Parts: sequence; structure tokens; C-alpha cells
Amino acid sequence: MAENLDYNVSGSKCYDNKESNCAIYGRLYTWATANTVCPSGWHLPSNADWNVLMKFVNPICPDNSNCEGAGKKLKATSGWADPNGKSGNGEDTYGFSALPGGAGNSDGSFSNVGNYGYWWSASASEDGSNRAYYRLMDYDYEGVGYLGYGKDYLYSVRCLQD
Repeated sequence: MAENLDYNVSGSKCYDNKESNCAIYGRLYTWATANTVCPSGWHLPSNADWNVLMKFVNPICPDNSNCEGAGKKLKATSGWADPNGKSGNGEDTYGFSALPGGAGNSDGSFSNVGNYGYWWSASASEDGSNRAYYRLMDYDYEGVGYLGYGKDYLYSVRCLQD
């Protein structure tokens, strides 16, 4: 899919609980919901799926790590700005059109819309913790980050065709 998922299901939220943000950035989902929300014939990408995309964009990117230069090529050509309004837009070289949908927290707070984009991976941490992996792009970094964090956070979803 060439945009963040905007499918309204229980457990999903619009940034700041405003429907207008869903129209721009899509909805935010917990990891558990993210693993079930993609339509039939589609799935939440695993770390291996994300690695394929990263290597397509930058062939020297190591698996399951930060990928230098990929963010610039995947971010949309508008919509990215630092808190002071300076542009952090990308080139959208491949039509991925990544937008900075921000994140939500289990306490009902939201942060970073317009500055950061977070996308769930279907891969959970192997250490048995309550963490799962996600990819991150931000306004002042041309790469794509790779991190693990709590499954109860609310991040964006991209679905991959089976």
C-alpha cells in the first residue's frame, strides 16, 4: 500500500483523537491490532519484509538495523517539518509516500505528528518481553531507523500484499 492504513477498528486511534488527522496520516494501532487489521490478501510486514524494502532502496543496508539514505527516498515530498517549521521532506523516489503520523501512548497522549513516522513490523522481540519492532523516519534524518518498543504504543501500519 502506498499510504498509511486508515481502517477504523477497536483499538485504533486518530492522532489527537481528530478524524481530520486520520484523513492525512491514517490511523494509529497497537501491535496486536496491527497484526490483524490488514485486509484479506495482505499482511503486516515482518522484519524480513522491511529488510527487502531497505535493500531495494539502499543495497548496502544491513538486515535489522538503521538504513542510511532510505528515509530520504521513501518520505513524501511534503508534510515533513521540524518543530520550527524547517522542511524535512523526502524525494518519494519509489511512491512509498511516507508521512509523519506521529505516535500514541496507552495513557491517551500523542506526540510527533508532522515530525516522525513509526510503522509496525509483525516481528516481536525474541526475548519474551512486551516489545515489538518498528521502522522510524524523522524530519532531520535521511535514514530509516530500526527499533523495538512496547506493543501497547500506537503506530502507523503499512500492509504488504501476500
